[in-house]
Amino acid sequence: MANRLAVLVLTLNEEKNMKECLSSVLFADELVVIDSGSSDRTIELAQELGANCYVHPMTDGFAGQRNFALQKTKAEWVLFLDADERITPEAANEIRKVVEQGEPYAYEILRRNIVFGQPVQYGGHSPDYSLRLYPRTAISWQGLVHEQALVNLPIRQLKNYMWHHTYTSWERYFFKFNQYTTMMADQMYEKGKRAAWSDIMIRPWVGFIKFYLLKSGWRDGKMGFILAALHFFYTMMKYVKLYYHQAEGEHSNEICNR
Repeated sequence: MANRLAVLVLTLNEEKNMKECLSSVLFADELVVIDSGSSDRTIELAQELGANCYVHPMTDGFAGQRNFALQKTKAEWVLFLDADERITPEAANEIRKVVEQGEPYAYEILRRNIVFGQPVQYGGHSPDYSLRLYPRTAISWQGLVHEQALVNLPIRQLKNYMWHHTYTSWERYFFKFNQYTTMMADQMYEKGKRAAWSDIMIRPWVGFIKFYLLKSGWRDGKMGFILAALHFFYTMMKYVKLYYHQAEGEHSNEICNR
């Protein structure tokens, strides 16, 4: 019996991306969309393209959503795809061959990032390999944000790439900025990490230098500087949120101990 491939996509208000995203993976045997509560036409558009859609609140972060998605297919192989990603025809052919051969490996794929309409090749966005293709029973996920794949197979890299339209509007960027910095702060707090004022003062500069100088972000011109500067503020904000989160926790403990 031939191996089947399911493409799994997590969504929240992604009507602008649904058609192009799912159209790039119509070669798959099954499309599964896990939606965390969209108020737009995301689910409607996904169903028009033949996807099986499930609404599941994101109570356990991105890892919880991905683990839930794995339960909604019986396909032997799965490919996780974000709504703002597009599989190229060359990558599609390669993925089909991998699934047909069925060899016990997990595969990373290179994401070529397009930020506000401009391809970026350096800085923190490159090289951007992501572990996305594997036998369904060989993978599980952990982590609230920047989730990690736990896989028990050797890892290979696909030769071809996919496009990642990471940000198309400033409104969307700052929505995710706020969402991710909050989730990162919560995750660090739950793991017992605490922030000092020095973290807020120093770590953003370390992040900026890494993105702009050490990883050659300057070679992407104006956008390279902008992305490095935004990473500065992203790093600062997650430590600011952690700093005040722990202060609130300490205040609550003082009240309980009185």
